[in-house]
Amino acid sequence: MTPHAPDRPRAKTVDPARVELIVLDVDGVLTDGSIVVHADGVESKTFHAADGVGIRAWLRLGFRIAVISGRRTPAVDRRLADLGVRDIIQGSTDKARSIDELSHSTGVAPDVMAFVGDDWPDLPALRRVGYPIAVADAHERVRAASVYVTTRPGGRGAVREAIEHLLSARGSLDAAVALYD
Repeated sequence: MTPHAPDRPRAKTVDPARVELIVLDVDGVLTDGSIVVHADGVESKTFHAADGVGIRAWLRLGFRIAVISGRRTPAVDRRLADLGVRDIIQGSTDKARSIDELSHSTGVAPDVMAFVGDDWPDLPALRRVGYPIAVADAHERVRAASVYVTTRPGGRGAVREAIEHLLSARGSLDAAVALYD
């Protein structure tokens, strides 16, 4: 097996037009992966506004977004609340199991979910969903395990790009733009 090949087989890839739920990692996907800890111990993160526009459009068109993160951070809760994302799992130690939990709580089967990831802890979730996506600066194994790789890096509009890709596959990109134009 080459170092670029996934070390486990993945599920069959679904047509991107069938994706009903996008699941996002946080550090390295919604952010650039930087973790800023201030002198008082409070942590802050930087999110890209274009990702927020894409997330809001996806939600306004009636689709769902969820977040699975291996860490717990109040900044993530705050940003996701602002965007209207309700399905959030923080502190996940097994992202494939978290995908199954989301499936149970939302009624959406993993095979019609997309997962956007960037690093090794995301590999089990990428293999569990029907449409795995990597951000441009993801680890090579994550890119190899994905069927779509964004041209934009994590925290710099990659989520928006992934959403536009899925909306285009559905023929819904113009409807998303019309929400704002």
